[in-house]
Amino acid sequence: VQLQASGGGLVQAGDSLRLSCTVFALDRAMGWFRQAPGKERDFVAVISRRGSVTSYSDSVKGRFTISRDNAKSMVYLQMNTLKPEDTAVYYCAAARAHPSSFYAPVDKTSYAYWGQGTQVTVSS
Repeated sequence: VQLQASGGGLVQAGDSLRLSCTVFALDRAMGWFRQAPGKERDFVAVISRRGSVTSYSDSVKGRFTISRDNAKSMVYLQMNTLKPEDTAVYYCAAARAHPSSFYAPVDKTSYAYWGQGTQVTVSS
């Protein structure tokens, strides 16, 4: 299983970015996590395998939107109104197999596959 995240960059506070994650041959809930220097990897957003369930961390709720296009094997994270505290390496991840199509875990231990991160830097 290969996951490839892209779309990071250097932006100013208030700007927007869209991260993309390519998923190969996978029918799993997909999540985005982020890790700032010296900090643990934290949950950002998750979407169930058919896109019917989403969940967000409190820090990004209302600013970030997760979506997926299973026909294109892509997962996206639209990030609006970015803040300097959003600066981190962002990782996409595929959850462990689960029988429910509504499964959308928020804990990183529920994820089996991780992509390489993409750096997002927000300047003030």
